[in-house]
Amino acid sequence: MTEAGILHVLVPILIVVCAVFVGRFKDLIYATLALAALSLLLALEFYLLQAPDVAIAEAGIGAAITTAIFVLAIRSTKRT
Repeated sequence: MTEAGILHVLVPILIVVCAVFVGRFKDLIYATLALAALSLLLALEFYLLQAPDVAIAEAGIGAAITTAIFVLAIRSTKRT
């Protein structure tokens, strides 16, 4: 199996693992970081599927901007 073939199997598994972590974490910051990791893995999957324009958009908007907005919103609330 080639390196690309291994990545085509490993990345979707890691995406599902990150999605489970997002649902399981009680702390919202940890859930947000897991969501950012999921978005970066999704961007990598788009790149592997030869869609670099979609991968750049997903990395920029999904991982960077959305994570920053979530962190700012969580910081403005009380954490218990």
